[in-house]
Amino acid sequence: MVIVLFDNKFRKNLQPLSSTKAIAALRLGIFTFQERAALLTRKDIFVYTEEYLQGLYQPIKEGDNIWIDASVILTEEIWDKIAALELNSALVDETGLVAGRSLNQSSAFDASNALDWFANNTLPVTNVKRLQFPHEVFLWNDEMLRNDFELVTKGKTSEPISHTNQVIQHSNIFIDKGAVVEFATLNSTAGPIYIGKKAVVQEGSFIRGPFSLGENAMLKMGSKIYGATTIGPNCVCGGEIKNVVIQGNTNKGHEGYLGDSVIGEWCNLGAGTSNSNVKNTGGNVDLWNEGKNAYINAGQKCGVIMGDYTRVAINSSINTGSVFGVSSNVFGNGLLPKKLGNFIWGTTEKYIFEKALHDIQNWKTMKHQLLSTAEVEMLKHIFEN
Repeated sequence: MVIVLFDNKFRKNLQPLSSTKAIAALRLGIFTFQERAALLTRKDIFVYTEEYLQGLYQPIKEGDNIWIDASVILTEEIWDKIAALELNSALVDETGLVAGRSLNQSSAFDASNALDWFANNTLPVTNVKRLQFPHEVFLWNDEMLRNDFELVTKGKTSEPISHTNQVIQHSNIFIDKGAVVEFATLNSTAGPIYIGKKAVVQEGSFIRGPFSLGENAMLKMGSKIYGATTIGPNCVCGGEIKNVVIQGNTNKGHEGYLGDSVIGEWCNLGAGTSNSNVKNTGGNVDLWNEGKNAYINAGQKCGVIMGDYTRVAINSSINTGSVFGVSSNVFGNGLLPKKLGNFIWGTTEKYIFEKALHDIQNWKTMKHQLLSTAEVEMLKHIFEN
């Protein structure tokens, strides 16, 4: 038996984060949805998503499979209910299918009518939490960091904390194998601090939990980190960061403020770039949503939602409640526009596709990675559509 995390019919509401990846690959807390499912279930995890994205993931192993809505915040309690499902039965709530067990082939699955597979044998379930909008990633990150910290540290012992560090509350700090943390201030009284494998925290960094630094990621000297912040694997970050989720492979290596935001993979924020996260009026922030084709209320604090492969020039000023699309090279005078699409050059011109691919590969080379054929096809689909 294997697990299949499927994208539901509302996945477009999570654009631009979901433009380039399945929902299962989004990071919230310490883990992606796929990583969390693997830890909780201890089973193989496969991904079912849009056709143009499916090539990024392993072919689904057919057979006696459990299908779970990828946007569901999976917990031990929910997993216990899912694991107890009999063949051809399903758990449902007011939104639709939560999870179901089936022998049907994945080619027959239709996310828009997911309940059709299990219409004759459904069981109600309550208190299911689903990720629906991009700003919920940073809104929910505090809770998810705490939950994931318990999951990742269960039964494990932290590496010793070097005596060079200033530590407030040792018990809530976990340093994984190969990580280097020296001459930093670690304060976990407000939430846990997790330093991933082979991560580096350079001298003079100030960290308040809850916080997660991913595998092979780096905090540069003098970084100022407030919770609830997640810095994904292979990132290089510095400056002042508060309540932000950076998915991975992204650089924000210099001074400048970043707050209440979600930044995709393979992004770069130029030196001195800052974002506004609160309106001068103190009022609620409206955030453009592609799925709704309208502005939605994101609460009193909201910075920027940035799609994968997008880069912002030095000393850029990002407005409150901004949404930047995929693979854009953003620069301009004054406050940048609050809404920028995919493949934008500057703020109004179109990025030449071949040039965009060349530039992405340049950034990937810096981290010793290559742009895959599946990524090129995915980006071509987004560019053409």
